[in-house]
Amino acid sequence: MSQQLKKSFDPAMTRIFPEPEFAVQLREELPLPDVRHVLFLFAGDLQRLTLGIRTAAETGDAMALRRTAHALAGAAGAVGACDLERSCRSSMSHLNPDESSLLNQCLTIEAAAAAAQEALERVRADIAEAG
Repeated sequence: MSQQLKKSFDPAMTRIFPEPEFAVQLREELPLPDVRHVLFLFAGDLQRLTLGIRTAAETGDAMALRRTAHALAGAAGAVGACDLERSCRSSMSHLNPDESSLLNQCLTIEAAAAAAQEALERVRADIAEAG
């Protein structure tokens, strides 16, 4: 792995993609097309599941929100997006069926998902430059 790739990561991203950076690990272990594919899949999961959480919160479906948060936590954990994973797991454990709790948990997850999305875009750009 190139030192240039390691140095190109924003230090603030370590909260989302911990050290050693998930993308760096992938880059060391997989061919670049496979790394891009994994990150592409995560990006799709992130968008789809975050939308599912919003829908569940808006319809008052606590069980759907819990299931979707669980799925997003798993996807986040698989790529090393630890803040998002923690946010989802925390929301699952603090979830009450009342509307305000659902919306509050949704907002918490959405904020973590937005941060993960931003970091993901930076990682993908860094990998594209390196490859």
